[in-house]
Amino acid sequence: MRMTSPAKLRKAGIVGMNRRNFAMIARYNPRRLYPLVDDKLKTKEIVEKADIAAPKLLGVVKTQGNVKELGRFLADHEAFVVKPAKGSGGKGILVITGKDGPDFIKPSGSRINLKAVERHASNTLSGLYSLGGNNDVAMIEEMVDFSDAFDGFTYQGVPDIRVIVFKGYPIMAMTRLSTSASDGKANLHQGAVGVGIDMADGKALKAVMFGQPLTHHPDTQKDLATFEVPDWPAFTELASRCADITGLGYLGADIVLDRKKGPMILELNARPGLAIQVANGVGLRPRAELIDKEAAREERTAAERAVFSMQTFGIHR
Repeated sequence: MRMTSPAKLRKAGIVGMNRRNFAMIARYNPRRLYPLVDDKLKTKEIVEKADIAAPKLLGVVKTQGNVKELGRFLADHEAFVVKPAKGSGGKGILVITGKDGPDFIKPSGSRINLKAVERHASNTLSGLYSLGGNNDVAMIEEMVDFSDAFDGFTYQGVPDIRVIVFKGYPIMAMTRLSTSASDGKANLHQGAVGVGIDMADGKALKAVMFGQPLTHHPDTQKDLATFEVPDWPAFTELASRCADITGLGYLGADIVLDRKKGPMILELNARPGLAIQVANGVGLRPRAELIDKEAAREERTAAERAVFSMQTFGIHR
């Protein structure tokens, strides 16, 4: 496999791990603000206070005593998601799409019983899925009523849109599409497809899987060039607003599209990864440097910052 030299990567404006950690995260994300996004319960609080759409919190499992109450609590809920409040990388997320008698149905169609759900919640409390392995709590959220706009673009899972926000400006975006290789998870390292998104209009730019280009989804054969995010300006403004409510200078906003409620914040991340550059075929550095100057020159609202980014960072077709 042909390797790209460090000099060529620098010339292309690619941000590496060291630069991301020191020049972007450490410099622009005060550690005191990390809990606002590392703890998803705190994220829920600030998002709700700012009247930003997000999946509704149904309940929180805080103790082993709460685990024993799950059967009674979940009797009233057909579909839900159980996730660790302090998890990362999608670990420990249990999605239930329906019920059949005493069984719970997963997106794959497989069944699990109440004992399995209780065990998952108990493992979450013990810190099995949390950052650093510390004790955690299990959040139970409503299941998003996903729009059918992205039908056929994933295997089992549903696309989310990752937007990188720098100093309040959305500067790059992509979607992660689950595959059979990724076991239905939107994890690029496990084999999900990454599709770069044009900041101008929300349309697909290029697609990669394991760092290699491809044109069609490996499982559904959907033409990836036809991927398009409806109401794209709403996504960019929503991401921009998240910078205001967290105070973070370098932020990843994961957004999903609900059939009735529109774009909703799924998660926020103070340490977003760098694979988005591969999916877009461009580096983050030139865009961040431009925003460094722009943010010092003029103060804008979230909506104005979103418009600036769409006009500035779009790929001219």
